[in-house]
Amino acid sequence: MSDIAATTAHEAYAFACMRCGYGWEQAYEIEHHVDGSNNAFVIYKADGEQVPSPLSRPSCANCGGEVVRIMRPGRVSTVQQLLRHSPPVRFRPAAGSADAADAPEPAGATPVPAATGHHWHLSDLLHPFHRK
Repeated sequence: MSDIAATTAHEAYAFACMRCGYGWEQAYEIEHHVDGSNNAFVIYKADGEQVPSPLSRPSCANCGGEVVRIMRPGRVSTVQQLLRHSPPVRFRPAAGSADAADAPEPAGATPVPAATGHHWHLSDLLHPFHRK
């Protein structure tokens, strides 16, 4: 199959797995070709390797989940940067629990909410970016 015409575009996408919360970003080279029979086809490349279209059936590299949110580039890196630069959250045992009796309150300490048992995922942090 010989190419009559080929053009290359560069695009990047951010992805978030709705199953495990893993987030990542990937840049692609998108080669648009037209073969000798005038049929158009597209080849996606990531890091120089040919890959399937990220828009067809993306899957999570962390857990293999297939419910993946595709977003504009920068969404995941922005959240990851915020997480790196924010102070760590301290949790205090719930009042009345056995651990609460063992944990003395430091003088002048700011009250910290008790742990609710909720495990935060990247998808939870991306919730403000969801369109209505």
